[in-house]
Amino acid sequence: MQGKKIYQEKLFNNFQLSDRIPKENFYRRLSSELDLDYLYELTKVYYGSSGQKSIDPVVFFKLCLVGYLENIISDRKLIQHCSLRLDILYFLGYDIDEELPWHSTISRTRQLFPESIFEEVFTRVFMLCVDKGMVSGHTQAIDSAPIKANASMDSLELKVPEEELDAHLSKVRVQSYRDRQVQNKASKEQQVITANDQELKAITSRNKKWAKDQDQRTGAGNKGSRYTSNKTHYSPTDPDARISVKPGKARKLNYMSQLSVDTAHHVISDIKAYHADKRDNQYLQDITIRTQRRLRKGGLLWENLVADTGYSSGENYAFLESQGLKSYIPPHGTYKGGPDDFIYDKESDHYVCPQGKIIPFKKVFYEGVNNNKKKEYRASKKVCIGCPLRSTCLKKSQEKRITITYYVEEYERNIARVHSNQGRYMKRKRQSTVEPVFGTLKEYMGLRKVNTLGIKQANKVMHMSAIAYNLKKYLKFVTKMAKSAAKIGNAIFSELKATQNFIATILSHVNYSNVYLLKT
Repeated sequence: MQGKKIYQEKLFNNFQLSDRIPKENFYRRLSSELDLDYLYELTKVYYGSSGQKSIDPVVFFKLCLVGYLENIISDRKLIQHCSLRLDILYFLGYDIDEELPWHSTISRTRQLFPESIFEEVFTRVFMLCVDKGMVSGHTQAIDSAPIKANASMDSLELKVPEEELDAHLSKVRVQSYRDRQVQNKASKEQQVITANDQELKAITSRNKKWAKDQDQRTGAGNKGSRYTSNKTHYSPTDPDARISVKPGKARKLNYMSQLSVDTAHHVISDIKAYHADKRDNQYLQDITIRTQRRLRKGGLLWENLVADTGYSSGENYAFLESQGLKSYIPPHGTYKGGPDDFIYDKESDHYVCPQGKIIPFKKVFYEGVNNNKKKEYRASKKVCIGCPLRSTCLKKSQEKRITITYYVEEYERNIARVHSNQGRYMKRKRQSTVEPVFGTLKEYMGLRKVNTLGIKQANKVMHMSAIAYNLKKYLKFVTKMAKSAAKIGNAIFSELKATQNFIATILSHVNYSNVYLLKT
């Protein structure tokens, strides 16, 4: 007989979420493993003693966590998604007839709590992984990736001299009543030009080259294709965002995410948001200090640091050696330990040219915008007079001048490690460790774009994404350990059962023999 289902709502229901959520459900297991009660004490100072009650800080962090686990960066969509999922309601501690917090409450609470609270939650989750034996500590792989900011290139405006700011803005655009009422989010320092004359001249020459090479290409008339620089432009929408570009990709306003990953089970040991207008090697020392502090807190010893060429610099090599760390960072292709065909005398600290003339050490100085520490060796003009190699060796100058990095010995020790068998192994380890982690965060953990404004808020977003990643790794590891323990237990039980049966068989044969002897 054909059946037909007729739906009719009941006035009264006897329903429990715990009966409907399977024991092996991800959020049910996460609820039993994750304890966030310490947040009540940490966040108590940010609330008053009277007035309406706020959202529970534990519920807030769980809601944020769900957003990154489900790859949802919109607070509005997150609330809609959670209200339709029984397992998530169970994880949050809400019943089916309870209304979830309003989506704007999440945004306001995120701004209320400082970065230190999010970093503390990240550290606590990291320590869970340490306690389970997921973190070895001895080798950390470091890498970076640009994360798109919540601002458009169309929002860029020109920086101007400080004394002419208001006058300039009135010339380049018509200020409506709304423009005059809305305050610019950028500070005075971010709106004015801070570059020196040398930097501005370099930008001018790059502009001329860009105009010559790109101006006639398809799409060159678009507003987004114009040549822009952080020295001359800023975004009033998000002043902390910086223009950056990777080869083969469009110029965008980004933040820089710096990531450190333990190579044992790919647990993230550190993450932080930085401005995207600097090179990776300028952030390495800060990353190292924070990662080392966290590993020491977990009782772990750090020995090896693995990174790509972007982190290469003599200052970094020297710093890592002072911290007792072995660096496996390939140098830039432009690195040269010294001039060709010149012999270096380490004891006397001078160079000997192919004609046997001595080029003595003169001074240590700092060169360029980044103040790179260098050593200068220079011979007097008289030494090179009459030399047969003068025309090819000196070119335009009148005396031989050799400039090298101050950290040649640190470079050479690092290069020897990189080219060793251990160094080749470390390179493969880095490629299979930190790069897949970044790919997972960007594609599946809500880190493709920062949906907040300001570098402090971006740092909170990155910490929450890393927390979600580590918790997912943690639950997978715990489940695998439980299954392994169950298999071992079953194997031992089977062995004991087999042994028991064998002993019983032997005893039965012994009893049968005794009976036979008595009868005879």
